[in-house]
Amino acid sequence: MIEYLDKLDKQLFLFLNSLHSSFTDSFFGFMTDQETWYPLYALVLIFIFQKYRWQGLYLLAAILITIGLADQFSSGFCKPFFARLRPCHDPEISSLVHLTFRGCGGQFGFISGHSSNSFAIATIFFLLLRNDVKYIKLMYLWAAIVAYSRIAVGVHYPGDIFFGALAGSLIGWLVFQGFKRFKGELLIRLKESGEV
Repeated sequence: MIEYLDKLDKQLFLFLNSLHSSFTDSFFGFMTDQETWYPLYALVLIFIFQKYRWQGLYLLAAILITIGLADQFSSGFCKPFFARLRPCHDPEISSLVHLTFRGCGGQFGFISGHSSNSFAIATIFFLLLRNDVKYIKLMYLWAAIVAYSRIAVGVHYPGDIFFGALAGSLIGWLVFQGFKRFKGELLIRLKESGEV
């Protein structure tokens, strides 16, 4: 069963990876570059501190914890544990891979760190800001484009992307649950001390 799913994943990857042009190569190369998104992150952080003042530090801590956990889970645990070769390193199909951007990257690709991190960020941003930012759900569209870009540039299978998105979303949700609990306990302590 695993071998069959692996074969399907490779076939789907080769099909999606073959759908390229000079425009899509440039577009997905731009989208997959983490530095592209620094201005977006900066704008969100500016908004958080303008809206929540000093309490923005708690939101920032939740965001940083989410990113750290997602990154460590994907790159620190999953990749060495599963040791699944990236398509561009897989001798079975590497000659068929349309590789763009900055080369193949590390040897192993399951799960995708870009996918895990972007969906973790989208989830924590959505859960923290959904009542104050009307279009925050568009972060999921951003995450999906970033995740798909990893197939387009030739470094991840669709399975790497799917399970990365799932893991990142779950991590974002779990951090938010912890944040809610911490915030609730903090509020109780502040009320008891008469500060609120």
